[in-house]
Amino acid sequence: MRWDSEEILSSDQEVGRGSAISENEHGGSVEEPEYEASDAPVVALGSSPGDPIELHQASQVQPLWHRIHPLGVVVCALLVASVIATVVGTDYLIGNLAWWHWLGLLALLALSLRLTALHAVRLRLEGITTITGGVAKYLGWLVFLVSLFNVVTRYTGRYIETDIIIGEMMSFAWMTFAFMFLIGMNWGVREQINPRIDFWWAEFSDRRKAWLDFVMHVFFFLPFVLVAIRILWDYGRKGLGMKFTGEWPDGWHVWNSWETAWDAGSLPIGPIKFLTFIGFVLLGLQVLAEIIKTGFVIIGREDLADLQKHDEFQRIE
Repeated sequence: MRWDSEEILSSDQEVGRGSAISENEHGGSVEEPEYEASDAPVVALGSSPGDPIELHQASQVQPLWHRIHPLGVVVCALLVASVIATVVGTDYLIGNLAWWHWLGLLALLALSLRLTALHAVRLRLEGITTITGGVAKYLGWLVFLVSLFNVVTRYTGRYIETDIIIGEMMSFAWMTFAFMFLIGMNWGVREQINPRIDFWWAEFSDRRKAWLDFVMHVFFFLPFVLVAIRILWDYGRKGLGMKFTGEWPDGWHVWNSWETAWDAGSLPIGPIKFLTFIGFVLLGLQVLAEIIKTGFVIIGREDLADLQKHDEFQRIE
């Protein structure tokens, strides 16, 4: 049975404009049908054939949960608890917040509704971590050189039977190491070098990892850091010479009021005691940045989380 080329072409068009006919039965060529681009927007089928939904509009419509950072939910709950504690009356801090506490919580709540602004805050916090991490890297070399000097002088003194060890250099060595550790803690948290059960952790998806980190940081890590900051504030100031009454000594020779070490010839330990407070403040800022980052992953905004792939755990059998 012979079919005309026109019938073949029309049947192909009815099926859905299938493959073009390049040659008819008489050897003549048949022109391929031209497909003109339509100006109508691309649509997707809705729940019924009569309800088309434009794709670009569907991508913009997101659930409320994906437009609010999880940190905002935590801050909102904390604000409610603080209001209740203030009304009821309590001696705990949650019922006696200062004005700047309220201002900070309200600012976090407002930022949780503006994801791009919260992302910018996280970048600024991690910028501080980048600077302190770079300083800690060079302090490592300084610790090495000072320790090498102490070792050389110790063995040289034994050889010439003379004690040439300098007490200030001994104390400077451990203070430099402590300073390197204090300002490098935040960098360690950002690079995720803290101990983990890697062979178990590596099997989790990014979303599950984010949930675990978010819960642990919000309910355990951050409260610990805040308590440490609260304790170290007075601890560090007393090391710099503040009296137990809260008064500071008169005069501009502030180094004379610094707390001194028990060892003779050692450097004052007041500054390094105050640097413990600075170190935990830097750690708290990076923990906040990690909470923001993991919250973005939870709500499906990985583009704002800037996830970095780390080396996979190498099993040692």
